[in-house]
Parts: sequence; C-alpha cells; structure tokens
Amino acid sequence: MVLSTSRVIDFDGIKGEVLEDKYNGLIGRRELTIRVDHILKSTPSRLDIRVKLSRILNVDIERIYVRSIKTEYGVGISIVIVHIYDTTERAKVFEPEHIIRKNGGLRPEGV
Repeated sequence: MVLSTSRVIDFDGIKGEVLEDKYNGLIGRRELTIRVDHILKSTPSRLDIRVKLSRILNVDIERIYVRSIKTEYGVGISIVIVHIYDTTERAKVFEPEHIIRKNGGLRPEGV
C-alpha cells in the first residue's frame, strides 16, 4: 500500500524528495525512498538523516534506520532507503546487526 508520493523534505538547506512511501504491515514498518539533492555539499550522514527525519516526522530516533545511501560520483544526488518501525522491538527483530551498528546503535551518542 502506497501512502503518498513526491513530497519535499527540507534537511536544513538540503532538499529531499520522497519518491516512495509505503507501509509494510506484516513487518510493522514504514519504508521510504528519498532522493536527496546535496549539490556542492557532502553526502549527508546516516545520523544527520535520522535526526532530521525524527524531527520532521515526530518519531523516536530509535525507530528510524537508514538502510543505504547511494550517491552517483560527481552528481550530488543520493538515493536514501529508510525504514521506520512501529516499535523499537520490531527494529531489533528485523534490522541486521551491521545496519544497527552503521546507524550508531539503538540510541546514537549525542542525540
């Protein structure tokens, strides 16, 4: 089930566009595909994306996991895959350990 498409998100001056937003009821998570335009800027970090999505969507950061950030060389555009779980317990069950580590653990330091 697709909830919505083509929404623009402002990541503090870096524009992001939600290309796909669907809810996976079996797993209990929202799955987002976001195109982030960061021309002449560095690729945003996983932590930056998690913090900004947490604020924008009013969701606890422990429920948000950036699965991948794919940037084409020299273009300044990245495709970001994000999973937002209904509960932190569901995240622990379905997210692989290496993804949890890449995202700074269950509760990233300094957040």
